[in-house]
Amino acid sequence: MIALGSDHGGLELKNKIIKYLEEHNIAYKDFGCYENKSCDYPVFGKAAAKAVASGECEKGIVVCTSGIGISIAANKIKGVRCALCSEPLSAKMTRLHNDANMLALGGAYVGELLALEIVETFLNTPFSDEEKHIRRVAQLDED
Repeated sequence: MIALGSDHGGLELKNKIIKYLEEHNIAYKDFGCYENKSCDYPVFGKAAAKAVASGECEKGIVVCTSGIGISIAANKIKGVRCALCSEPLSAKMTRLHNDANMLALGGAYVGELLALEIVETFLNTPFSDEEKHIRRVAQLDED
């Protein structure tokens, strides 16, 4: 299951991601926001991140206007490795090397087609399981 979260600046793109997930029969849980009214991205970024950290959801995707604030919010939750990506290669590399479990996108910076390509890459790229990357990810997760 994929955890989703956005603020008002990411709502439109999040809704397009929801349509993509539904078309591909990918289960998701939407942690808000649900309307185009000014709101605070940390609330929704942290809610989605907590679902990933707890194991309720396997991965997460969060969206705000730039993607920056909501990625910072998600990364405050222990066990979350959220990467802000603006093109597919970054999404591929963060899965392969960092075992990122959350993706952040900037709703004002990434168009729908590019965003969906990034999402598809993120969701379909496995972690490399190379010893050096396992070691480094373990170091990221240390207190």
